[in-house]
Amino acid sequence: MQEPTQPAPKRRQHNLATDLVTDLSQRILLGKIPAGQKLPSENEIVRQHGVSRTVVREAISKLQASGLVETHHGVGTFVLDRGNQTGLHLKVETAASVRDIIELRMGLETQAVALAALRRTDEQLAAMRQALDDYQNQLANADSCVEADKRFHMLIAEATGNSYFTEIMQHLGSAVIPRSRINASERAGTNLARHGYLANLEHEALLAAIRRQDPDAARAAMWTHLSNSRERLAPLE
Repeated sequence: MQEPTQPAPKRRQHNLATDLVTDLSQRILLGKIPAGQKLPSENEIVRQHGVSRTVVREAISKLQASGLVETHHGVGTFVLDRGNQTGLHLKVETAASVRDIIELRMGLETQAVALAALRRTDEQLAAMRQALDDYQNQLANADSCVEADKRFHMLIAEATGNSYFTEIMQHLGSAVIPRSRINASERAGTNLARHGYLANLEHEALLAAIRRQDPDAARAAMWTHLSNSRERLAPLE
């Protein structure tokens, strides 16, 4: 009697994301997707490659960290001109490498948020509030909060009035959001919902200090937020 054929094992999400990164990177480097051109939408990539939205988002995050693309909120993801790129190239895939990025951010963003508290406009404050509202709504619906989280930190950089802070944060891309950069195997068993809830409380403390235009409180709140983010990674190392 012939034994029933066993179904082929599903490919791990991390491998799917790596394959997608390889495909898109080759198309970009070969000029098939030229500098300045918008990548296909998330829905189109899902349909073309038969992968999940989570895989697409992980792949886009890796392309951002590699300096090949940048994402403009509400507009799309665009191929960067490699001739204008800086010499900074980040390979951020493991908990240990994300921890190193957080330590870099502790020096960068504590100063940025102090300046933002002093220099922010009412419009920038309102945009930060909207980013956190979006974050909370996505968290409540178990959606990815990565883009709203990244937008909040980018708005802080922009509020400094110093373009260098903004440029560095843009280059870091999704590497600024720890849970977006850890590969699927390391994320397994991690309570990302609780991490997101705790980060939200820390974001609110940041916004409160920025609203009061209190640079010392803002600096302390950012240090606490990033220190806690680093500690939340410890079980994964």
